[in-house]
Amino acid sequence: MDDIAKNETSFYSNAEGYWKDVPPTVDGMLGGYGSISSIDINGSKAFLQKYLGEGEGKTSAGCALDCGAGIGRITKRVLLPLFKTVDLVDVTQEFLDKAKTYLGEDCKRVGNYFCCGLQDFVPESGRYDVIWIQWVIGHLTDNHLVEFLQRCKKALRPNGLIVIKDNVSYEGVVPDEVDSSVCRDLDIVRSLVRRAGLQIIHEEQQMNLPKEIYQVHTLALR
Repeated sequence: MDDIAKNETSFYSNAEGYWKDVPPTVDGMLGGYGSISSIDINGSKAFLQKYLGEGEGKTSAGCALDCGAGIGRITKRVLLPLFKTVDLVDVTQEFLDKAKTYLGEDCKRVGNYFCCGLQDFVPESGRYDVIWIQWVIGHLTDNHLVEFLQRCKKALRPNGLIVIKDNVSYEGVVPDEVDSSVCRDLDIVRSLVRRAGLQIIHEEQQMNLPKEIYQVHTLALR
C-alpha cells in the first residue's frame, strides 16, 4: 500500500479511466461474472433482513446509501425492495445515467444520484439507516477508507448499520493493475474498521461463488 499512497493521484485516475471503458451492464459491473448476481443478491438480502424491523436495536427501513453503486444493481434488487428511499453514489456519470432507466418505475424512490469518488464523498449527517459498500473498498487507500468509514458513521441514523461486502485476499494486500485496485486480507480489513472507530457486529462469508475468485465476506458495522 505504500507505493499506492505515494502515487495516489494515478491510483484514482487509472481506476476512473478503467470504469469509463466498462459497459453499463450487470456483466460489466461484475467484471464478466454476471452469472453470480442472483447468488450475491440473495445472500445480501438474507444478511440485511437479520437487522431490519421494529423494536429495540433493530435498524429502520427508511433510507439507504449504495456506495460504488454503478448502474444500481444492488439498489434495484436489494435496497429498493427493503427501503423507502435509496441514494446512489458512483464515480462514473454514465453508470448513474443508466441507473435511471435500469431501475425502471422504482427510480421514483431514489433520492439522489451523487457522482463522486468515495475518497471525496461526504454523506449527509444522520440521513441513512444503512450504508451499503460493496466491491469498492479496494479503490480506496487505507487512510481514505478509514476516513470514509468515519464519515459514514456520522451519516447513520440511530441503530443504523454500515455493511462492507468485498473480496478478501488470502494474505496481505494484492494489487490489481487492470482496474487500479487492491484486495486486502480479512485481518487488514478488520484493523481498518477498528481504526475508523467502528465495531464489527456480524461477519459471514458469501457461499456458492466460483472457486477461482477470492472469497467474499460481508461485515456489519456500527
